[in-house]
Amino acid sequence: MVLLVVDTQKLITTDAVYNFKEFEKRIKCLIKLARQNNVEVIYIRHDDGPAEALTKGVDGFEIYDGFAPEDGEKIYDKTVNSPFIETGLLEYLQEKMEQNIMVVGLQTDYCIDATIKCGFEHGFHMIVPEYTNSTVDNDFMNAEQTYKYYNEFIWNRRYAECVSMEEAMKMMNLK
Repeated sequence: MVLLVVDTQKLITTDAVYNFKEFEKRIKCLIKLARQNNVEVIYIRHDDGPAEALTKGVDGFEIYDGFAPEDGEKIYDKTVNSPFIETGLLEYLQEKMEQNIMVVGLQTDYCIDATIKCGFEHGFHMIVPEYTNSTVDNDFMNAEQTYKYYNEFIWNRRYAECVSMEEAMKMMNLK
């Protein structure tokens, strides 16, 4: 198993996202537990390109301090919603013969959705612990509705195994 921490960059990892305090607490817990149990933590950063707010060289591009990678932990940068396209992540996971990916991060309706669906299509067992992904309001749904729509309806038993925090912690301890 690997813990994939997606787009938890300073610019967007703020209390503007749905249920921020719980989101933050749970991801910190899973990162700590992963490290204690020799579960590899892999980070993904989104780069919108030059002259954009979320781009290399801008402080907001870097990973949120509360989830900061340790020396030696891998970071892959992407330019589209899926981290499996032209980043090297897919090849790395296939080379390791990895099957299980626990996904946490931002944003539920963009890069988390793409990560889960694309990971599923590549044959990975995608695991989504509750309240470890989040988003902001959009033109169609508020952030809470968006969270519930994806986590409780779209992904579970289709593209991913959506689990309680207790189940996620148990999975890491069994690795």
